Amino acid sequence: MPDNSASRFVKKAAASAVEPVSKSSDGSAQEKGQRLQVFLAHGGIASRRACEELIAAGRVTVNGQVVTAPGTKVFPGDQVLFDGKPVVAEEKKRYILLNKPAGYVCSLSDEKGRSTAADLLAPHFSERLYNVGRLDMFSQGLVLFTNDGDFAATVSHPSSQIEKEYVVDAMSPIPQDLVDKFCRGIRIEGVFYRCLEARLVHPRRLIVVLIEGKNREIRRVFQHFDVSIRRLTRVRIGNLNMDALPEGGFRELVPSQVADLIALCGKD
Repeated sequence: MPDNSASRFVKKAAASAVEPVSKSSDGSAQEKGQRLQVFLAHGGIASRRACEELIAAGRVTVNGQVVTAPGTKVFPGDQVLFDGKPVVAEEKKRYILLNKPAGYVCSLSDEKGRSTAADLLAPHFSERLYNVGRLDMFSQGLVLFTNDGDFAATVSHPSSQIEKEYVVDAMSPIPQDLVDKFCRGIRIEGVFYRCLEARLVHPRRLIVVLIEGKNREIRRVFQHFDVSIRRLTRVRIGNLNMDALPEGGFRELVPSQVADLIALCGKD
């Protein structure tokens, strides 16, 4: 039988961020609350997990009171502010693929005043968009942006098993020992790194496919072997390829691409 989980997700993503009104035993309407981090995610603030951190940092108020517990329930009619600005559920869901240039950070804002990847999208969209996953400042390539909390939570969850493919250009020849140990698994400073696939296509160019993608994983492995990286580019996320997307350019995903990406989540 066909797997309809992706189509169910897309229908759910188009629904209102506020849970529907339920009926009590006497027939009266009883409004159901929604967890604060979920409400913020549906309002385009950040992914659910990132919203939990924002809440804990004291940046969210509900009806004039600072709330630091992520599990707090909010109800229709409550006034929710993030950094003093009202948060409302956005009706239109956006799914954007950006080719991030090097020099931009993947963050809602940067305390050092550096340009963020979201700055490249801000002139083109009125919705609050946030990145799903990250690339470090010095790396370039594909990054997903959305205002859909359900989509972000599904795709970014460790169980999603979404493949991410990178092209690594090095300053010097890449030793075969690096390739072999990266594929088998290597422990560096107490952290275990293993890629799904790695293949040399040139003495100084390596194609790497990751699933989990720990923080700066490729850079840490190359540093361990004293190989300097000249350029690190993410060229694929699941079913989404770079194609002819120019540096700094973006494109909106069509519904079938969103559904196909969700269908990949959790597959072995």
